[in-house]
Amino acid sequence: AALKKSAVDYMHPEVGVTTTDATVFGRNYFNRASAPETEDTDEAEERALVLAEAAALKKSAVDYMHPEVGVTTTDATVFGRNYFNRPSAPETEDDEDAEERARVLAEAAALKKSAMDYMHPEVGVTSADGACFGRNYFNRPSAPETEEDEFADERAEILAEASALKKLAT
Repeated sequence: AALKKSAVDYMHPEVGVTTTDATVFGRNYFNRASAPETEDTDEAEERALVLAEAAALKKSAVDYMHPEVGVTTTDATVFGRNYFNRPSAPETEDDEDAEERARVLAEAAALKKSAMDYMHPEVGVTSADGACFGRNYFNRPSAPETEEDEFADERAEILAEASALKKLAT
């Protein structure tokens, strides 16, 4: 009988322990005020549901952000039709529009080259055409002679001294 009572007490912990002896006591480590909180069954089910929804949303987001992965299925009855790449699909761009786009892109490339040539004069101009020529007006033999840096510095000093002497004289 004692063994049966122990088995029933073990299998049904929700019944609790009752005693009439005043000197017998025990401490409940699960329902005390300082015990860590535990989840109810309803809360655990709700959390599982929320985590399942989050996993489904993550899968949808990955499918949306990576269309290159494609759709895979194992069901033979599932099929689809691609309305964009079939032979009878209408063309997505007219030839006229394609030519216009090509012309605009060529103009933009030419403008970019002109801007680079303007902003970087140190690169210089190169030409493979023998009929292209130009004249350098600064280094030609008939150009007026320019002053060297040494003489220009000496002239500046002389003008500064002359200006100082003129000030002293007045």
